[in-house]
Amino acid sequence: MSQEPGPADAQHDQDVDTTHAVPVPDPASTPEQEIAIEQGFVDRVYARVDVLRGEAEGNRDSGYAHLAATVPGARYERDVFVFQAARRIADLDSQHEGLVFGRLDFDDGKVRHVGRLGVRDEEYRTLLVDWRAPAAAPFYRATALERQDVARRRVIRSFGRTVEEISDDLLNEDAAERLPVIGDGALMAALGRKRTGRMRDIVATIQAEQDAAIRAPGRGATIITGGPGTGKTVVALHRAAFLLYQDRSRYEAAGILVVGPSAVFMKYIGRVLPSLGEETAALYSLGELYAGVEAVRQDRPEVAAVKGGTVMLPILRRLVRQTPPGAPDELRIVYRGDVFKLDAAELAAARARVFEKEPRPNLAKTEAGRALLVALWRKIKPVVEEAEPAKFSRDVGSRGEFLTFLDHWWPDLDPSDVLAWGGDVRRLASAAEGHMKKEAIENVAASLRETDFSIPDVALLDELRILLGVKPQPRGRDRIRSWDGIQEVSTVQDRYYDRPERQARDAFYEDYAHVIVDEAQDLSPMQWRMLGRRGRGAGWTIVGDEAQSSWPRPRESADARRRAVPSGRLHEFHLTKNYRNSKEVFEYAADWAKPRLRNIDLPEAVRETGVSVVEKTVAADALLPEVAGAVVQALGAVEGTVGIIAPYRRHAELADIVHDGRVTLVGPLESKGLEWDAVIAVDLEAVAKAHGAGVAYVVLTRATQRLTRIDLA
Repeated sequence: MSQEPGPADAQHDQDVDTTHAVPVPDPASTPEQEIAIEQGFVDRVYARVDVLRGEAEGNRDSGYAHLAATVPGARYERDVFVFQAARRIADLDSQHEGLVFGRLDFDDGKVRHVGRLGVRDEEYRTLLVDWRAPAAAPFYRATALERQDVARRRVIRSFGRTVEEISDDLLNEDAAERLPVIGDGALMAALGRKRTGRMRDIVATIQAEQDAAIRAPGRGATIITGGPGTGKTVVALHRAAFLLYQDRSRYEAAGILVVGPSAVFMKYIGRVLPSLGEETAALYSLGELYAGVEAVRQDRPEVAAVKGGTVMLPILRRLVRQTPPGAPDELRIVYRGDVFKLDAAELAAARARVFEKEPRPNLAKTEAGRALLVALWRKIKPVVEEAEPAKFSRDVGSRGEFLTFLDHWWPDLDPSDVLAWGGDVRRLASAAEGHMKKEAIENVAASLRETDFSIPDVALLDELRILLGVKPQPRGRDRIRSWDGIQEVSTVQDRYYDRPERQARDAFYEDYAHVIVDEAQDLSPMQWRMLGRRGRGAGWTIVGDEAQSSWPRPRESADARRRAVPSGRLHEFHLTKNYRNSKEVFEYAADWAKPRLRNIDLPEAVRETGVSVVEKTVAADALLPEVAGAVVQALGAVEGTVGIIAPYRRHAELADIVHDGRVTLVGPLESKGLEWDAVIAVDLEAVAKAHGAGVAYVVLTRATQRLTRIDLA
């Protein structure tokens, strides 16, 4: 069956003729006529997709019909054939909406259409070029100065299978006599549309500087920087889709990890990759990178600054060496009629000797048993002179009471239990001696006594997991199978069609092929250590803006990042255009931030709305009605979403005014990476005082159309 260009066809797209015959352009055409022309082509593509889908369904059904297959190799091929057919159907279905979105007219009169996936016609000629293929690059990179032989670029916007709008950019003025130019710019139209509470893909409106970052090599580290609204997050997500397309066998088998700052943020971006036809990347917030934990609580800034710092490393190392709560403090053994005891001090000395040989408690139980036997032998030998060490070890070491004592004295430790020890001020003070002041100890201990984990706790849990020791897991069986001693070396499916088996990837998986980190400027050193374990051999994409950082010690974090990211080739990209904020909103935010933040990166806002920022100052008892009124006004002024960003201590009272599904109340830290059509920023100075000017700057740059700032008198 015919297929769209996949990873193996990336080079092929450069070699084949990716143009096709369309009606001869008429410069006098009306928008309606041009839409009709594009509708004809879109109908042709969808008709071909329907055929391909029917073929895939037929292949799937044929596979199911092969119930009589009895040879193991044949059964395996049947199952893989069914799987690939089902996957093919899913690919076609996921890209159905807005399948065709672009057209290129070249100087020589040829035409190339660009879409969400590649489609070939009945004679295996390219009908539609996948947006990730090299042949599609001119759609994003051609400019009036570097046209790449492109005369006109057209963006096609559809609803379902119906073309609704087209918008053209004429790159070659000499072509004006033969090419009609319709619309006033697809990018501006896209930027002006209402927000829905979910991030959209920008596959139809990727700009040249964004495209360069998306198509950077997957090996090494790619650093994407830029101020607010420059599209860093969505570029990183499109980059994941591009890498999967370019080398699916590598990135789908080993996996791509996408990490964001919060669960709210991950929900916001969650549909971008599926909308691009990619379901295989693993998306985790920083609060989810420990299996079984979904942390959403934010620590107070002063507590988070301690928990996230490298000062926690020696403290955690001391903590795991402490005697577990409830461990027995005396060992009594009867040998040859005499009672021999190890008291608390002797047990502590034995524990210290164990850690000299194996610092990871969960891997040291055998060593712990040996240390107890050695300590007992030293007491027994002077009393029972005829005792033999080997016989003594076999006798005492196999006794039920000794093994029971060992289990209680040296239990298997869970990271969550060990971290909870830190809730005891005395235990934490002992571990933190020389590293943490009394006030910090009390604050951290109070946080660790909470019934749930905070987001910074997750990195501590992961560090403890390594310090305690991870027991080796048995490897899965190899895919090469054997029956009755005859090994199946390969099948036709293996040799020609199959992709490598995807490895199971939970939150502890550490063999990713690529790691994408968004809002990287906020990561603490401990969080960088946690991520570094997931991508020891990976390529990296690191996205951020230092001016928006909430981490108070950037040098410490930068050093941790260098240690986490493998050294290698570095690709750096700087985005310079603000596509989110109106000029009015961003200039207000920039004027506020410039005197408060050093080395601030100020991109150029590309559009104006004519709507100025509203500032209000009210008494504390008037705050609630003032915010409620601002929400009502915003709902009437915009078609999309409204965000209330307020200090966490204000959330309980403000929650009562959130009744409309278009309104969201979030804290300053959760607002990172998000956007709304209208934003009400509450008590900005309190935000700046608690979290720093960088976070307050974030709050001021979340609105696409309208910003209202309400402060307390």
